[in-house]
Amino acid sequence: MKLTKWSYTKRYNIKAHFDEFPNSAVLFRQIKDYYFVYTVNWAISDPVVTKQSLEEMEWLLNTELGTLDSYRLRKVFDRARE
Repeated sequence: MKLTKWSYTKRYNIKAHFDEFPNSAVLFRQIKDYYFVYTVNWAISDPVVTKQSLEEMEWLLNTELGTLDSYRLRKVFDRARE
């Protein structure tokens, strides 16, 4: 999957598009120092979005914005709680 384009929206959210889901807009919100998927405006012409796809989207956007280290620390913390 590739991040094809992204832009800031109102209140500093981010709207992004990915090549595997070209007709669906993905909205991200910032929490602490990284971004997470808030909602997907899914288009019926696109494949169903899986949890794995959502995590990959978060990884790609955080890489693009330079916040991947903070995102990775969150993932370590979440796995330690399980």
